[in-house]
Amino acid sequence: MGEDLTSLIRERFGYADTDPKQYSPLALAFVGDAVYSLLIRTKLLCERELTVNHLHNHAADSVKAEAQKDLMNAMLPRLTEEEMTVFKRGRNANSHSVAKHASVTDYRIATGFEALLGYLYLNGRTDRIMELVFPKEQETC
Repeated sequence: MGEDLTSLIRERFGYADTDPKQYSPLALAFVGDAVYSLLIRTKLLCERELTVNHLHNHAADSVKAEAQKDLMNAMLPRLTEEEMTVFKRGRNANSHSVAKHASVTDYRIATGFEALLGYLYLNGRTDRIMELVFPKEQETC
């Protein structure tokens, strides 16, 4: 089937040898936000036959800070020490903004969640992302 998307992107844009630990937690969260959004949108296509507007609304509900906080809290017991460190770096990062419909606590946990996903993605660990975000017992398609 070929190389995974992460590897292809890293090679094409010339940072195949860059260690994701070198990125700031907010940069990791920036990437992780996109990764999570893509996962949710793809899963919604598999689960539902809805209009694009409905797909968007369901996706928005899943990617909001409160939903990410709930998912992160469920994932915490399954994290490795390294993953916990990345999450905490993201959670404790000094962001100068907060989503308008989120508490500061929810937003910080969501930022840690996104930083972890960005870190795993940039390390080519999409298998681990899937294990954490969609445990086997939740598979539907």
